Amino acid sequence: MAVVFEAVDTVMKRTVAVKMLKDEIAKDEQSVKRFINESKAVSMLSHPNIVSIYDVSVKDSLKYIVMECVEGITLKNYMNKKGALSFKEIISYTEQILRALEHAHQKGIIHRDIKPQNIMLLKNGRIKVADFGIAKLPNAETVTMTDKAIGTVYYISPEQASGKPIDPRSDLYSLGVVMYEMAVGQLPFVADSPVSVALMQVSTQPRRPRDLNPAIPAGLEQIILSAMEKSPDRRLQSATQMLRHIAQIKANPNYVFRTRRPDQAAGAQNKAVSRPKRRQSHSMLPIIAGVTAAFMIVIGISGFYVFNALFSTDERTAHTIEIKSYIGDIYDDALIAQFKKTDYYRVDADYVFNAEYNENTIIGQDPAPGEKRKVLAGQQYCDLRFTVSRGVQTIELPDFTILEYRMVQNELRELGLKPVTTHEFNDTVKLGYVIKTEPSSGTELVAGDSVTLFVSKGPDIKYVSVPDFLGMTEEKAMSMLTSNDLSLGSVKYEPSDTVEKGKIISQSRTAYSEVPAGSTKIDFVVSSGSEG
Repeated sequence: MAVVFEAVDTVMKRTVAVKMLKDEIAKDEQSVKRFINESKAVSMLSHPNIVSIYDVSVKDSLKYIVMECVEGITLKNYMNKKGALSFKEIISYTEQILRALEHAHQKGIIHRDIKPQNIMLLKNGRIKVADFGIAKLPNAETVTMTDKAIGTVYYISPEQASGKPIDPRSDLYSLGVVMYEMAVGQLPFVADSPVSVALMQVSTQPRRPRDLNPAIPAGLEQIILSAMEKSPDRRLQSATQMLRHIAQIKANPNYVFRTRRPDQAAGAQNKAVSRPKRRQSHSMLPIIAGVTAAFMIVIGISGFYVFNALFSTDERTAHTIEIKSYIGDIYDDALIAQFKKTDYYRVDADYVFNAEYNENTIIGQDPAPGEKRKVLAGQQYCDLRFTVSRGVQTIELPDFTILEYRMVQNELRELGLKPVTTHEFNDTVKLGYVIKTEPSSGTELVAGDSVTLFVSKGPDIKYVSVPDFLGMTEEKAMSMLTSNDLSLGSVKYEPSDTVEKGKIISQSRTAYSEVPAGSTKIDFVVSSGSEG
């Protein structure tokens, strides 16, 4: 009997093991199918600012994606070398990243790992977004903090850090962090451990970028902070909307967006609904008491203001000031300190490139000269905002060698430079590609300067006409080859009843055809005489 029980137990164990194995196989199959489906969706992305995916495959336990090879450096490496980037670079790179995200989001793909390490910067200034390896479709499984594929903690959105559902706005938050880093040269949240950073992403407000880099335009700061709103509903809602904002500030760096007012209607309504009903009172005593109390309050407030008007000092009396002209003055620490001493002004500045004024020269102000403002020392200020010249905008000429010249022409125009093209023969550079530039790469230029592109016409090939060698002797043919800068190929001998022995029966190149000189070989068939 014990043997029977042991046999039954063994069969049951094997049955359970088989079922577990089937479950694991089913899970693996689902995982593989999910990987293939999501990867195929990603491979459908085709955009100049996205690294192309050519193939997706699963072989045994190996899953792989074949992607475009991009020659360049990561945006992270570039920032590590340069620090905070210029306004023009921030706008250019952000615009290209947004166009990539706009394309992906329209296809239903969320990147989930936008960070400078996944953004490639090419020599010509073009941006390519890479590593859609952890991208997901909107209806895919939610990412949690334990997921191996989670985005780098320094750039993830609050909903990613919390394990909540994500949508395209999560990518916009990560891009906001990247923009913050480009603008000020440092990350908004840094801590001793990844978990601490993740908690800061969820609950801590970043320091305002203009506190760290006052040269940042106010409008750019608004875009960064709007993209980094903790609540997705308060962020910029799409890559398309964010692109419109970028276009506005690109056209006018001094543009300031209207700030949104929080909607308090719902809260007020809730308070109104929750207010308990009071029992109606028919007594006049509460009304009389209320009127008396109100009368006493009015008397007290009136007395305070009368006393304050009679005995307060001149320092606490508001007075009117007329704004003088500061245009042409130098905006520096000395001028700022001068304003602080008055206790009447709060000053700020927007910096713009202007070739007509030296660096740090005030070229505009708001309020305008001659306007009047009421101020109260220490309490009511005149907000004075200056437009300050950053001087001539200089452009470091990139290395455009071995690039297609029409693309280079467009890049130069985008940089504000004028392309001038000249063509010349070159044995090593491909036809239509840039041999060199004048001035050379790395030269500091001013907007409007000209750059000469030396474009390859390919090798300088000379052509010669092939002589008619038929009927010539071998010696005569060799002499003709040499004089026409041609060379001898192969020679075959065949019997002939019509052509005299030692003379040429046929040639490999047609007589009088044009062929490249110096590199063309001619094959001959020579008569060996009659077979008889």
